[in-house]
Amino acid sequence: MPDYLDDLRLAHVLADAADATTMDRFKALDLKVETKPDMTPVSEADKSAEELMRGQLQRARPRDAIIGEEHGTEGTGPRRWVIDPIDGTKNYVRGVPVWATLISLMEAGEGGFQPVVGLVSAPALGRRWWAAKGHGAFTGRSLSSSSRLRVSNVSKMTDASFAYSSLTGWEDRGVLGGFLDLTREVWRTRAYGDFWPYMMVAEGAIDICAEPELSLWDMAANAIIVTEAGGTFTGLDGRPGPHSGDAAASNGHLHDEMLGYLNQRY
Repeated sequence: MPDYLDDLRLAHVLADAADATTMDRFKALDLKVETKPDMTPVSEADKSAEELMRGQLQRARPRDAIIGEEHGTEGTGPRRWVIDPIDGTKNYVRGVPVWATLISLMEAGEGGFQPVVGLVSAPALGRRWWAAKGHGAFTGRSLSSSSRLRVSNVSKMTDASFAYSSLTGWEDRGVLGGFLDLTREVWRTRAYGDFWPYMMVAEGAIDICAEPELSLWDMAANAIIVTEAGGTFTGLDGRPGPHSGDAAASNGHLHDEMLGYLNQRY
């Protein structure tokens, strides 16, 4: 099996470049922000960071395809880099430090394309997390200065901490009743949103999280980091991986019970 460590090192190089670009424009008074056709914001920093990473990938991995939030798909083949230059753009443009660059390498296999490398870099928080298939998940400042991630051992829902993004998506999905039942059952709830709850599941700081509406670039890096930390990452339909258009992550012990609540329609 490939060790993917060269690809992981490249992901760190990409993240270093993206961090410099995004931090340079974070809280800038003249930051340019536009509204995309789906009514979500995009800043000049989103576009610049993605263009920078695309350029580096084209030079370092010319045979690999690239899928990015802002500039679509380029190339074909059995290896695909999936990048989200700023996950949490709404936070970014308001000066909230909870945003990150998400980088993943996906490779074709028996079950279709699955993440084999993932990196999440949140420079305004001073945090970075990463994983490569078969090598575990880590957090730290660099490859040489890191600590291993491991999910929690909480096995009762009444002892669990549950993170989510917002209520509206669950209402639109028609499962708000089941979602609210889950919030009443658990020990604690917090609406952290975006990449952060998945990283906290991987760290063992929280036990379960879920979101009802997501794109591939929102999930690919998170999925490999959670699973390499010993956790479970699926769609709300229970399908493993980041392909369902929604996501649920857990320490594994509570996953099926969480999905039961989040699929109750009433």
